[in-house]
Amino acid sequence: MYNCTMGAPLPKTLIVIPVYNHAATLRSVVRNALAEGFPVLVVDDGSTDGGPDTVVDLPVALHRFPSNRGKGAAILAAAELANRSGYDAIVTIDADGQHEPADARRLVETAAASWPAVAIGARRMEDANAPRSSVFGRDFSNFWVRLECGHALPDSQSGYRLYPVDFLLAGRFLSTGFPFEVEVLVRAGWAGLPLLSVPVPVHYPPAAERISHFHPFLDNLRLSCLHAWLVIRSLAPWPHPRRSPGGDTSPGAAEFLHPIRFFRRLSMEHSGAGELAAAVWVGIFLGALPIIPFGIAAIVYVSHRLHLNKLAGVAASNVCVAPFVPLACIETGYFLRHGRFLFAFDRHVLLDEIHLRLWEWLLGALVIGPILGFAGALLTYIVVRSLRANRSPDIQPAGS
Repeated sequence: MYNCTMGAPLPKTLIVIPVYNHAATLRSVVRNALAEGFPVLVVDDGSTDGGPDTVVDLPVALHRFPSNRGKGAAILAAAELANRSGYDAIVTIDADGQHEPADARRLVETAAASWPAVAIGARRMEDANAPRSSVFGRDFSNFWVRLECGHALPDSQSGYRLYPVDFLLAGRFLSTGFPFEVEVLVRAGWAGLPLLSVPVPVHYPPAAERISHFHPFLDNLRLSCLHAWLVIRSLAPWPHPRRSPGGDTSPGAAEFLHPIRFFRRLSMEHSGAGELAAAVWVGIFLGALPIIPFGIAAIVYVSHRLHLNKLAGVAASNVCVAPFVPLACIETGYFLRHGRFLFAFDRHVLLDEIHLRLWEWLLGALVIGPILGFAGALLTYIVVRSLRANRSPDIQPAGS
């Protein structure tokens, strides 16, 4: 057990190494972890290459699954075993040799300062000649995690993490495979746990030596389904179970009673280029729907739940002001229903058949809204990135 005589008390920590067919690298990873003074648990996720047999002579605990169940299942089983032995936290390290076990100390110290917390080893991928697909996957995952739980993380796909054991055992997770590591971060954010990042080096072997169990179609499909559910759940009005002992850090009532401070905070929150672009898309899409009496309320609610800039969303919805966008939506919906456009606009068409026009408006908005929203979001992203790139470094925002 790694101890520290200074700073916050450290959680009692177990190193967990899930392994599935990494016989070539497992032993060296285990030996390096042992050299750091940590106890080590190897969870064999149904390996067929004899990898776990290479560490049976080392002072480690070994837990075996008879068949492959997924990395999430291995981590949850490790949490159960850690709990039985009195550990407060587990640090997961991939068995492929990407990570340096020496960095586990930094994860423990970082989490201890805000305990209970999740600490993530954020890979410095740009310094390691990482595959472009891995960099894109990381950035893509970061965007969705940010949308779903409000945390801007530099590396939401790193397998190098510290988890509180109690949180893992109390959680209910949909995935036990590849998507688990994304889901657990989102649920930790919902639970109020701090999500902390520690920059760590990463090693990528030559392409010919890499062993990957990622299945592009199936795993991306599972991940897409998971993100769809997490976004839907983040929009739901019922609260998430909270596990953090800390208090609410949201603005107090006094700020909301001060209109200038309130609108200043709204205009500055979630103001990255991508976040503003997403807010514009939401504003235009919802603004195109036939929900005029509730449009602004819907935009504010959805923007709040998805951690987007509320004022940007409301402002963008003005693109859909009558009559142009509603008329385009009605025409599109009418065309979808009848295969031709609507040219007669008499009392019968506008009033007696208003229920049909509203139905066509909705159908058309489901086509026009996303397209117009994408155009607005793309333009917003380009303009914001251009303006910020051209800003003089000598000019500082007011109040900085």
